[in-house]
Amino acid sequence: MHAAAAGVIFGAMKPLVFESSPSPVLFIADLHLDPSRPAATRAFLRFLDTDASSATALFILGDLFEAWIGDDARPADDPVAPALAALSARGVPIYLMHGNRDFLIGDDFCHAAQATLLTEPTRVTIDNEPVLLEHGDALCTDDSAYQAFREQVRNRDWQATFLAQPIAKRIEQARTIRQRSGEAMAGKTARIMDANADAIDQRMRDWDVQHLIHGHTHRPALHQLTINGQPGTRTVLGDWFEQGSVLRIDHGVSTLETLRLER
Repeated sequence: MHAAAAGVIFGAMKPLVFESSPSPVLFIADLHLDPSRPAATRAFLRFLDTDASSATALFILGDLFEAWIGDDARPADDPVAPALAALSARGVPIYLMHGNRDFLIGDDFCHAAQATLLTEPTRVTIDNEPVLLEHGDALCTDDSAYQAFREQVRNRDWQATFLAQPIAKRIEQARTIRQRSGEAMAGKTARIMDANADAIDQRMRDWDVQHLIHGHTHRPALHQLTINGQPGTRTVLGDWFEQGSVLRIDHGVSTLETLRLER
C-alpha cells in the first residue's frame, strides 16, 4: 500500500503515513554520486530499476551527490533526475532531504526528478510508529567548527549570494571549500565527527519518537537505546563508496542491507 498522503512537490505537506505491507519502505543516504565514481551511479540506477521499483516509498536522506552548486549547473546528460522521475511514474513516491554536500538542491531538480523535498528533520509514520528522519550532520554537535560552517552555508542570504555567481566561480569556490574541509577533517578524531549521544537523546525526546533514522557519519548500524524509559532505535545508513547501503522497513521489521558495486 502506498502512502496514505504522499504530499506534493511544492506547497504544504500533508502528514506522511505509510504501511510497509505488501511493499517495504526504503531509505538510503550518502551516495555521493559523482562522474569520478561511475560504479556508484550504475548501482544506484540498477537499484531504482529493481529493489525500489515496487517500494511503498523511497527516502533519500541527503548527500545524493558529492557536490551540488546549483540546479542550473546540472549536466545536460545527468541520468539521475530522469531515473528518479521514471520511478515516480511507476507510482513510487520519492522524498529527498538535503545533506552537507548537496544542500543547494532546489525546486528545479526536484521537479525534474519528481521528488518531494523534505525539511529537516521530518517526522513520518510507518506501520503506526512515528519515525524521525534527518541527514545527521546537525547531530554532530561536538564538532563546533563544522556546526558554525553549517549555520553559515544554510543561511538563505549566503546561498543567494553563492548562487548569483557564475558557474565557473562557484565550481572554484566549492573546490576550495572541499579542500579546506578535507584538511580540517584530517585533524579531527572520529569521536568529534560522530553524532553526539546527548543530541540524539534530546532530538528524539523533542519529537516524541522511539526511532531515528539518519546518515552522514558513514557508520551503518542499528543502535538500541533507551528514550524516556522506553526501548528505542537509532538506525544509521551507510555510504555508497565500497558498497551500497539500504534500510528496508518491511512489516515493521528494520533491516540494513548492502548492495554490491560492480567496478
